[in-house]
Amino acid sequence: MAKHRIAQLNALIAVDKPTGCTSHDVVARVRRCVGERRVGHAGTLDPMASGVLVIGVGQATRLLGMLALDTKRYLAEIAFGAETSTDDAEGDITREAPVPPELGDEDFADRVLEGMLGDQMQVPPAFSAISIDGVRSYARARAGEEVELEARPITVHEAQLIGIRSQGEALVWTVSFTVSKGTYIRALARDLGRAVGSAAHLTALVRTASGSVGRSSCLPLDELSAEVAHEHALDPVVALGARAMSCDEELLSDVLCGKRIPCSKLRSVGADALRAERIALVSGGRLAALGEIFGGAFVPHDVFPQPIEGVGSGYQAAGAAGEGSGGKYR
Repeated sequence: MAKHRIAQLNALIAVDKPTGCTSHDVVARVRRCVGERRVGHAGTLDPMASGVLVIGVGQATRLLGMLALDTKRYLAEIAFGAETSTDDAEGDITREAPVPPELGDEDFADRVLEGMLGDQMQVPPAFSAISIDGVRSYARARAGEEVELEARPITVHEAQLIGIRSQGEALVWTVSFTVSKGTYIRALARDLGRAVGSAAHLTALVRTASGSVGRSSCLPLDELSAEVAHEHALDPVVALGARAMSCDEELLSDVLCGKRIPCSKLRSVGADALRAERIALVSGGRLAALGEIFGGAFVPHDVFPQPIEGVGSGYQAAGAAGEGSGGKYR
């Protein structure tokens, strides 16, 4: 049996995904750029979408399912006049409808978008990665099957009109959305068209923030290397939305063995650390373990034999969505 290779890079990074490639394509490219095989991503983006894609490398892949990325922010362009099979510009037109003249009025648009806010049930696009009896919905749709997906709960936190313009015979709204995890902006576009008595589909989409990770923290794929990733790793404590405690190097071996560490031997980093549900134990600017405080001791639940880099001094409070966390790429 081949020996498990020790990763030279264990970090979370954010990349600016270009249009025209899948999230899996980005992962493959990151593997080549940083020279590591263990790479994964959080929060899939469609091929036509661009923007923030959080990537885990090495031990940091274990964090991807834990990240506090429940809120996403997007900049969307929505064209009125036609629906498509995919709810975006890549699909075939399935229905056309007149564009009411009031759609060109910004005050009207503001009122419509305000009505989209709040908790609601959303039917995902037929062309989506949702699994139906073990088969992806998009695979069934491409095979010509009639796909019916159940509505799912979502929340639209913000829907702000940026502008209105004409594009050929279509009218296009540019809208900034802040939504809950699992929301399909394509489906919002589709439903928006129907709500105003017309038809609509998504023509462009940029994810501008994923949780606390904003586009200003993203690395261009063309300039990515192991060295650049080291220099601009995201702070994992911020990305996790955790509180931090620190330990000395001599205690690190005990932590990595999964031993309970008395809180008297640890230092609180930031207020309310002892009352947080998830505690991040850091040492030497790296994340060594995640756990909880119980019975006056830190009890590790997840330990990282190769600690995850990127921990900074600003992990007490996550940055505002859109502003980013971790080092900015300059």
